[in-house]
Amino acid sequence: MVSQKITITNEQGMHMRPASVFSQAMTPFAADVKIVFNGNTYDAKSVMMLMSACIKCGAEIEIQCDGADEADALKKAIELVESGLGD
Repeated sequence: MVSQKITITNEQGMHMRPASVFSQAMTPFAADVKIVFNGNTYDAKSVMMLMSACIKCGAEIEIQCDGADEADALKKAIELVESGLGD
């Protein structure tokens, strides 16, 4: 398993569009991709789970990837967050 903490910089946080962009980008990876926020773990391949997390701008999250292509999945996840999640 690999993981990294990162801060959400998207002004609107993880609302519907960024959650959709993120989950769609993570779906092709074989690795399990989770987001840990406020002590809870969310499936990053599920738009509804990401939206239910209520992740706002400035929030620190931990992205955890576990599986065959975990390093590639984590790299892509970090790139997405750093780019503002499509917003």
